[in-house]
Amino acid sequence: MKAGPLLLAATVAAFLATRFRRLSNEARVVLVLLVAGLAVYGAGLVQPPNLEKAIEDIGRALGGYTYALVGAMAYLETGAFVGLVAPGEFTVVFGGVVAGQGKVDVVALLAIVWAAAVAGDVTSYLLGRRLGREFLVRHGPRVKITEARLEQVEAFFHRHGGPTILIGRFIGLVRALAPFIAGASRMPFRRFMPYDVIAAGLWSATFVLLGYFFWRSFHEVIAIAKQGALAFGTVVVVLVGTVVAIRHLRDPANRAALRRALEGERRPMLRPLARVALSLQDRVLRPAAHRLERPVRFVRARITPGGLGLGFTTLVAVALVGGFTFVAMLTAVDHGDRLPSDRTAFDLVDELRTSTLTSLVKMVTAIGSTPAVVAVLLATLAFLALRRRWLEFVPLAAGALLSNIAWNLVKRWEARPRPPGALVDVTGFAFPSGHATNSVTYVAVAVALAHVVPRLAGRAGIIVAAIVLAAAIGLSRVYLRVHYLSDVLGGWGLGAALFSLCGCTALLVAAVRHNGRAA
Repeated sequence: MKAGPLLLAATVAAFLATRFRRLSNEARVVLVLLVAGLAVYGAGLVQPPNLEKAIEDIGRALGGYTYALVGAMAYLETGAFVGLVAPGEFTVVFGGVVAGQGKVDVVALLAIVWAAAVAGDVTSYLLGRRLGREFLVRHGPRVKITEARLEQVEAFFHRHGGPTILIGRFIGLVRALAPFIAGASRMPFRRFMPYDVIAAGLWSATFVLLGYFFWRSFHEVIAIAKQGALAFGTVVVVLVGTVVAIRHLRDPANRAALRRALEGERRPMLRPLARVALSLQDRVLRPAAHRLERPVRFVRARITPGGLGLGFTTLVAVALVGGFTFVAMLTAVDHGDRLPSDRTAFDLVDELRTSTLTSLVKMVTAIGSTPAVVAVLLATLAFLALRRRWLEFVPLAAGALLSNIAWNLVKRWEARPRPPGALVDVTGFAFPSGHATNSVTYVAVAVALAHVVPRLAGRAGIIVAAIVLAAAIGLSRVYLRVHYLSDVLGGWGLGAALFSLCGCTALLVAAVRHNGRAA
């Protein structure tokens, strides 16, 4: 006997009995089947298959192929809505357990889970963007989803879509549906993506590392993860519900409508509840709404001043990805001088190498040299100073300085030898690639200049061109056999992390100064 399903069956049955005449035939059938299913399951007459045990057995049999299993489940959870029927945390925690046992590498597993989770969310978002709204407008009225309600959802995601994606990643049902709803509600992709990258990264790290550090107590860890997710979801629902109720009751018309509804309650069983709710509104909710109105406005003005929120979130996402990439490559290099990906990259460029291409690549790699980067950087800083664009000037200068210092220090500390057979003369150590780190400066310059380009298409073109140039500079070092691919990836990650952190700091300082003037 399971008390939870039986209690839920009784609750649904009571609702069905009180609302039977008002429900459609389809709703009656669905609720009757739901009550019957919950009653049968709660009575112990049927036992559903143990998905967790099946996944555990498969994972142990796969061994090193656990990467594929965990990555596929992380993708399918939102990309194919598997999260509605199977918990994604279990598979991710199990992958961490396998990594704790030494069968797979935890850094590689983190990268795979993170990328797969983002890919699944993007797939779900695109499905919602392509099919969601039209489907809901056509079939929504059958389940009381009108176009007016859909417009309310779109307005909600316009105002609160980012935090919903971020927090909802840790709530099972919300995680499975939020990306699809974001796409269906036309939430801009440029707003969706930064929040999703951060959310997927935090979610992946939480559950992979939970399994990795506590792999000896697998079942206990799973129980803790489930209880923690349930508690977190409950707290979020209660807080959101309270905030929505308070905001709703700030409007005198809404309070008057609620009072009329409570005073007009004619059903004897509900009259005591109506009197309690009426007293609660008068003594608690309405005073709370007035007391919280000013602090909420105060906090909101100081957290999101001047529309800087999306830019800050984007920089945080880039910093997380860049920092993870750098640490992952640094960790991998510590375990061996040559990685499988390094060998594969060298084999590929050996097949492509020609004398003409080599001459062209040498020209590209020269653009990533320190003198060339410094010349472009100084010209950009002079231009920004003349335009008094200090919000772009300071992080650009600080990021360039810190990244140059950082890659030189890490090179000496790691002391990784250069690969043999270089096509140009080089000195020093390999990890990370200084050219790759320097190339990120071009992207930072493009972002800074994009703020003074009036047309959006021009901004996008400048940034895309800079990214292509940075990619070409980094890959040229692999082609010339002066760096391993892992050196280049580490350099890109280091540069992206430092420039993004400087940008975040500049935005925070600007927000504080803005708030100080506003106060």
